Amino acid sequence: MTADLRAGLPEQMAELAADFHAVGEKDRLQLLLELSQELPALPERYAGKMDQMERVDECQSPLFLAVEVEDDADRTVHLFFDAPPEAPTTRGFAGILHESLDGLPAEDVLAVPDDAPYRFALAEAVSPLRMRGMVAMLSRIKRQVRLRRQAADTAAGS
Repeated sequence: MTADLRAGLPEQMAELAADFHAVGEKDRLQLLLELSQELPALPERYAGKMDQMERVDECQSPLFLAVEVEDDADRTVHLFFDAPPEAPTTRGFAGILHESLDGLPAEDVLAVPDDAPYRFALAEAVSPLRMRGMVAMLSRIKRQVRLRRQAADTAAGS
């Protein structure tokens, strides 16, 4: 994986992208499947409460996400996803984003390039519609981080 493809990616995301580049197309799909199986279950506060999560309509399978930003100096980000087990591609995309971004400071999440989903060499393995879903997930995550960080900063300043 070239330095250009790593540019702007958080370390964990760059390492994961390098893993995808290091294998062939069939193995990329296997890696995506493994990430789908590793996606953490929702915590109790979100389980069965999709009205408290944001639906990502661009995904071909139902996907809901929630973003929390801690009230610490880094504004640490936590991500939560819900997608059915019979949607391994969607769950795999969520797994990539969870493994890459969960626990990072808000600034690092907001700095992720919008084209990051295309740096995993998956565009050749999955349809453009599915790639659009991952791009939409990242966009929604960044929007929610921005909103929650602003709210936390405003509350801290009052």
